[in-house]
Amino acid sequence: MAGASPPLPVAYQAWTSLAVPDWLNKGDNSWQMVSATLVGIQSMPGLVILYGSIVKKKWAVNSAFMALYAFAAVVICWVTWAYKMSFGDKLLPFWGKAGPALGQKFLINQAGLPATTHYYHTGAVETPEIEPFYPMATMVWFQCVFAAIALVILAGSVLARMNFKAWMMFVPLWLTFSYTIGAFSLWGGGFLFQWGVMDYSGGYVIHLSSGVAGFVAAYWVGPRSKKDRERFPPNNVLLTLTGAGLLWLGWAGFNGGDPYSANIDSSMAVLNTNVCAATSLLVWTWLDVIFFHKPSVIGAVQGMITGLVCITPAAGLVQGWAAIVMGVLSGSVPWYTMMVLGKKLTVFQLVDDTLAVFHTHAVAGLLGGILTGLFAEPRLSGLFLAVTNSRGAVYGGSAGGVQILKQIVGGLFIIGWNVVATSIICVVVKFVVPLRMTDEELLIGDDAVHGEEAYALWGDGEKLSLYKDDTTQHGIAMASSGATQVV
Repeated sequence: MAGASPPLPVAYQAWTSLAVPDWLNKGDNSWQMVSATLVGIQSMPGLVILYGSIVKKKWAVNSAFMALYAFAAVVICWVTWAYKMSFGDKLLPFWGKAGPALGQKFLINQAGLPATTHYYHTGAVETPEIEPFYPMATMVWFQCVFAAIALVILAGSVLARMNFKAWMMFVPLWLTFSYTIGAFSLWGGGFLFQWGVMDYSGGYVIHLSSGVAGFVAAYWVGPRSKKDRERFPPNNVLLTLTGAGLLWLGWAGFNGGDPYSANIDSSMAVLNTNVCAATSLLVWTWLDVIFFHKPSVIGAVQGMITGLVCITPAAGLVQGWAAIVMGVLSGSVPWYTMMVLGKKLTVFQLVDDTLAVFHTHAVAGLLGGILTGLFAEPRLSGLFLAVTNSRGAVYGGSAGGVQILKQIVGGLFIIGWNVVATSIICVVVKFVVPLRMTDEELLIGDDAVHGEEAYALWGDGEKLSLYKDDTTQHGIAMASSGATQVV
């Protein structure tokens, strides 16, 4: 018949098999699973490598293993009860109903976030429930790797002294009583979601919460040994760069996957992410050169991270020029809090935040959240947000001015909840096992804690003995701190 549409290619047809229902979009499903894999790679091996290499040699195994253990533990907790607490039916304005996400009747159905329907004040539906065109199994796994990396980031604050048994208890407790609160409140249909607080991909849910919780946990655990606090050189800067590279490129899935679709907003988010990260890295490096006269590789990594964190709540909501402005600020404001205030304020001297997670994630995450309320572009906001007519303050109108207030209130809620919840969790864990390692374990490191060491080399600062089967050289005893120390 003239004018008839050509037949749809078989590859795009539904019900070509029982595994291809009519609601399945193969492109969206593929991108979402790739995005989940990219975010998973950020943690493992990304942060496993970065943590294992940026710390002192004697803590390489312990630091890497804390990240690896957290990832595995979160996976089991997530599918057993935590997913539905974050994205299931509403229990409280800030919490979903707990339940397993393991049965095929749940997992092979079309994905949906039941509490995300948004209503006008009149009771009419403003935006319908979020229902991506792929199965619930994809959604569960995608959100799981976000939960996992939050715990992995938090670990960076307590490296090189937290009792591993205490960490094993801490991970499921913090996931259950802290992470799920932020996730449901901002993403799952809770009160901050309904109010219109913007958090595109986790500036508040992941970075602000883990940065604040890490700092609080570091206070309760206590500091590293005096010797480690005075000198804590990375054991392999090149591997640190390897981990950082996996983290950076993995952020394409972190921010690009959050529209729940392979759409135009996803592309915008990925581009903005890289623009902001690059700008922030350059600004941090320039500041190091101007004030310390040397470009620091570790400093560049910190600047990269702050850029990635800062753009996260705004990735698909702002224009490219705003991403550059955010990169300038994320490369300078956390630099100032870390390099200047970190050396002056008593609180930063009292609390031993091993990898400065408070500055790179809490400060950068809060900064990004507030800047989102400033720069969110109306059309881009309409592509993603449940509250229609949302916009940043620079685009005028009463909605723009109120958005800044919403962002500040949302950030304060996440900060307050994590201070209280993390403190309670640490106190509870402390009643069962010590939060901090023993003095002997702090002195020796990996070999005392795990019976394993990262490198079959001699100890920190010790000379290699050239005398076979002898621990002395020129009559002087050689120190040994583990099974692989005497060469």
